[in-house]
Amino acid sequence: MSDEILEDTIMDEVTALPPSLMNNLAVSGDFYKMAFQFQQIMMIYESAIKQIETKLDILNKESSVNRTRNPISTVKSRIKSPESIAHKLEKKGLPINFESMMKNLNDIAGVRVICPYISDIYSVRDMLLKQPDLTLIKQNDYIENPKESGYRSLHLVMEIPVYLSKTEHHVRVEIQLRTIAMDFWASLEHQLHYKNSAHVPDSIRRELYRCAETIAMTDREMEEIAIELQALD
Repeated sequence: MSDEILEDTIMDEVTALPPSLMNNLAVSGDFYKMAFQFQQIMMIYESAIKQIETKLDILNKESSVNRTRNPISTVKSRIKSPESIAHKLEKKGLPINFESMMKNLNDIAGVRVICPYISDIYSVRDMLLKQPDLTLIKQNDYIENPKESGYRSLHLVMEIPVYLSKTEHHVRVEIQLRTIAMDFWASLEHQLHYKNSAHVPDSIRRELYRCAETIAMTDREMEEIAIELQALD
């Protein structure tokens, strides 16, 4: 289903507002109608997240049943706030409306998967790619090609169908896969930048990068130890 059809069908879901809200539209303009439409759209994104989380939970439980090591440690999810959505559209120089939001933003719905080891990240990625109802839209491998800051993670934009009572919607979800160590660095680095939104000195940037390199080396060494121990079993 194309983005245009997705937009049309979502708006078709908003068939009839409650009479009390319809009466208020004459006084308050389109505020209530827009709020109701936004709620409908967010419900569809939340449903897409739930489906991704269910898939990840099943895959992790399968590993437990097969008595192999669980490739997933933690799963977190979030929906972008209206403020974040508007800010990102404005930053990109795009119209701030529902159609622009759904067409241009891939990370309104986000799932973060925390794995014990680097190899687990690619194992989970491969398992997701085998799911027949998931379509890979985009992949950014910041593990093989870290950002200048030192940030490492595997980003996937995947499309999943959401079936409602009368309509079907194909929704994009951004899935970030990291090791525990990568998540530790990224979380603290984000907090430091958030609390110091002004210019971050180059000396601090270099220190953060050095920490990222140290953590990456630790990631590799811990996996080598795990492989050695597994060989002893």
